[in-house]
Amino acid sequence: MPGDRWQKFANLRSYLTFMYTMPGKKLLFMGGEFAQEREWNHDIGLDWQLLDDPMHAGVQRLVRDLNHIYRGIPALHELDCEPEGFEWIDCHDADQSVISYVRHGKDRNQFVGIVCNFTPVVRRNYRIGVPRGGYYVERINTDSEVYGGSGVGNLGGSVAEGVPWHDQPFSLALTVPPLAALIFVP
Repeated sequence: MPGDRWQKFANLRSYLTFMYTMPGKKLLFMGGEFAQEREWNHDIGLDWQLLDDPMHAGVQRLVRDLNHIYRGIPALHELDCEPEGFEWIDCHDADQSVISYVRHGKDRNQFVGIVCNFTPVVRRNYRIGVPRGGYYVERINTDSEVYGGSGVGNLGGSVAEGVPWHDQPFSLALTVPPLAALIFVP
């Protein structure tokens, strides 16, 4: 990962969330669940002592939480190989390096929204379109302090407003943390 130590961990956390929320099967190599720094070697064990470092422990907590959310939310796995299971919200914001998308379950009312910011800049009042109104719980924020991040976020969620955006009838005005990914569930 590029950047200083903070950026490397932030990039890894956002990448892991991106991987878990995109269609397709998931793969972690040994030690990836806690950000082992050296390549795995079958002649010696993993560097478990790295978990004494809060940044490594934060990656492990994130992977644990991603595993739980992946198993617990059908929209993240039911239509994994079907086109109707994935929908871009916005994949054209190259100027700000932010992408957003929705994962759908078999029941179209079962969905999650994902926003990824691939820059070290906080995006305040960043608007994304969503399929319906109501309150959206911020289930994962990779910039959360519990994962080793800086704690920038949306105080646990956001209310969708009746402002059409990105060809959707409602939208959320979000604070998108730097080098981070967010998962929202209505």
